[in-house]
Amino acid sequence: MAVHEHPHRSPGFHLPSFRRNQNASASESAVSAATGTHTARAYAFASLRLLTGFAFLWAFLDKTFGFGYATPSGKGWIDGGSPTMGFLSGVAAGPMESTFHSWAGDTWANWLFMAGLLGVGLALIGGIALRLAALAGTVMMALMWIAEWPPAKHLSDGSASMSTNPFVDYHVIYAIVLIALALAAAGDTWGVGKLWAKLPFVRNNGWLR
Repeated sequence: MAVHEHPHRSPGFHLPSFRRNQNASASESAVSAATGTHTARAYAFASLRLLTGFAFLWAFLDKTFGFGYATPSGKGWIDGGSPTMGFLSGVAAGPMESTFHSWAGDTWANWLFMAGLLGVGLALIGGIALRLAALAGTVMMALMWIAEWPPAKHLSDGSASMSTNPFVDYHVIYAIVLIALALAAAGDTWGVGKLWAKLPFVRNNGWLR
């Protein structure tokens, strides 16, 4: 009986394919690294969101109840104090100096300012309506930047302004942070952003995301 060899038939014993295992391992490592980077980024943005939200919320609470920090005890909003009087009446430079003086202590200015602090703070803490919070917070920061007017070297009375930077101060940084948090959908991690986005009126109005 003749024995025919089949040149295309592989032998019965196979050595392990290290190249295939290495490719699979490299692919799994790449996926794992990408997932880890995405998770770390999400946690970083979530942490930044919560800290920024607490900064806004604390400002609201201190001005409302007078905890004795930026607002002296007994001079909180509930005690009859004005959240805007001290800051706006103290504006001493910039193109809107007289305008801010006229707004200082007005009821509408107090309510609008405090509503902004509370609204932005709660939105950031909960991770909801971040786009709206970014818009409102950026407007607030822009007005406060104009009120302090960092470009000025001297105040209206001629004294040095002591401005540390003519363009970038903490108001600008806060505004950029708010915009970045909204763009990154930072409310989806450690927040209820995903649940908020599923609500019908939010789905139909993207600006409420």
